[in-house]
Amino acid sequence: MHFVTAELDHGPIVAQAAVPVLPGDDEASLSARVLAREHVIYPLAVRWFVEDRLLLADGRVRQRDGVPQWLF
Repeated sequence: MHFVTAELDHGPIVAQAAVPVLPGDDEASLSARVLAREHVIYPLAVRWFVEDRLLLADGRVRQRDGVPQWLF
């Protein structure tokens, strides 16, 4: 998840997650795994935003409480 800029799929990253690509994956199975991670990071990032827990400086986003912004 990132803040939106004028450039397509570009902007300071708020939160991200790693999703493994497994042998035998097809579009549907990989998409399902990505969607499951999105369901975790989107509400988290929105909560941080509305609670003013994000700091945007020099084109980078930091979580004010020092909470990691990535999931594995």
